Amino acid sequence: MNKFLKWQNQDHSNKNRLLALVIGALIFPITIPVLLVVVFPHGDNYFGIGSLFYGLGNIIIGVMAIIIGGIVAIWTILIQINLASGTPFPMLPTKKLLIVGPFKYCRNPMTLGTIIAYGGIAILSGSFTALLAVATFAAILIGYLKIIEEKELQLRFGSEYTEYKRKTPFIIPVKISTTDLKKTGV
Repeated sequence: MNKFLKWQNQDHSNKNRLLALVIGALIFPITIPVLLVVVFPHGDNYFGIGSLFYGLGNIIIGVMAIIIGGIVAIWTILIQINLASGTPFPMLPTKKLLIVGPFKYCRNPMTLGTIIAYGGIAILSGSFTALLAVATFAAILIGYLKIIEEKELQLRFGSEYTEYKRKTPFIIPVKISTTDLKKTGV
C-alpha cells in the first residue's frame, strides 16, 4: 500500500498523464470492444450457442448503453484530469479525493460507465460469450475496487474518504439532476 502513497506524492507531468491516457485509449475503448465484437462471438460458435441478436431491440438497447456508459466514463476521466491532476490509472492517481461531478452520485462512476458501455457492445453483438466476458470483467473489477482500491483510498485520504464512503453508494448512483450535470460541465 505504500506504493500508492508514493505514486500519489510524485509529480507527474502532463506528458506522462497524456501518455497514460493514450495507452488506456488503445486498451479500453478500442481493444476490449474489438474482442467483444470479433473474438468472443466465435466462442458462441465453438460452444454451439445460438445468437442473442434479435434485431432492432439489440440495436436500440446496445447503442443507448454504449452512449450512456461512454458519457459517464469520459465525464469521470475529465473530472480526474481537470480537478485532481490525475488519471484513472493507479500509477498516476488523483492528488485529491473527488466527490464532485459523477463522484457525487457513486464512488466508482468509471466502473459503472465502463460496465454499461461494454454490456451495450455485447448486447449489440448478440453474443452470449461476450456478455459472459463483460460479467467476468465486471466481477474482477469490482473485486479489485473492494479489496485493493478502497484500502488504498482509505490510506491516502483517511477520514475524508471514510465520510465519503459512508455517504456515497459504491456503484449504483443516487438520483442525478440536470442542474448537477450543468454545474460540472456536461
